[in-house]
Amino acid sequence: MRELKDLARRLLEEGAVKVVIGYEEGPVGVRPVFVTRPADAEKLVFNSKCVQNLAAYLSRRRGHIARLGKPAIVVKGCDARAVAGLIRESQLKREDVVMIGIRCGGVSLQPSEEGPLTPATVADRCGGCESREPKLADHLLGALPPAPPKATRMSELMAQIEKMPVAERFRFWAEQFERCVRCNACREVCPMCFCERCIQDKSQPQWIETSPHARGNLSWHFTHAMHLAGRCSSCDECQRACPAGLPLGLLNRKMAEIVRNRFEYQVSDDPTVPSPIGAFKQQDPQEFIK
Repeated sequence: MRELKDLARRLLEEGAVKVVIGYEEGPVGVRPVFVTRPADAEKLVFNSKCVQNLAAYLSRRRGHIARLGKPAIVVKGCDARAVAGLIRESQLKREDVVMIGIRCGGVSLQPSEEGPLTPATVADRCGGCESREPKLADHLLGALPPAPPKATRMSELMAQIEKMPVAERFRFWAEQFERCVRCNACREVCPMCFCERCIQDKSQPQWIETSPHARGNLSWHFTHAMHLAGRCSSCDECQRACPAGLPLGLLNRKMAEIVRNRFEYQVSDDPTVPSPIGAFKQQDPQEFIK
């Protein structure tokens, strides 16, 4: 994308930013890149293989901004929701980042493969996406591509699980989580996981057992999902990064549905709208504690 390269070069030359966080072609596919020299702006690309949510690099816990200086970041619609979440939760000031929004036509579930997106290859998060044109952006690039084909894998699986009796549903998730190796990839790739010390790392007291066995795995994943309720940007990076192939995006989507139905709230790229976890309304339903 020529206009992306030209914009990145100009921002670096003018000193408006110190680094541009974007995507480049690597030896095995598209990967994140930190561009600090104007000449290196030629590396930048954007296409359906740009699946990573780069907002994860903006959290204070990772410290990239402190080391490199003011960044510009390439964002899709789902990435912009994550940046808004960081701003909403005081992890980032809006004036401390330049957002380069890209009009998005969806990304691939199999980013290492070539070819147009199809219902079999499009990422689940892209079907029916309503934020393909990021509003929280200083620069908006590209023509709006056609809407991506709709993937039904996630919705079909969710419908199947919801038809299960409670005991069978619990057994389904317990069996899924038994495969977890506790590598923490889901935590490390999530832009909204920015605690300086994660609850699963605490040993005095120990809230969650750290060994990769059924009991500790179940506690970790349910706790993680609860902590993301009303905060998850639905980028599905946790599911993509999971080496065990756990359907973590499905669990987060169910939590988002509960929050939407209970609190009439949906995660957006407007950082001024408080999330339910950070705001109290007297009209909030509270039948679960009555």
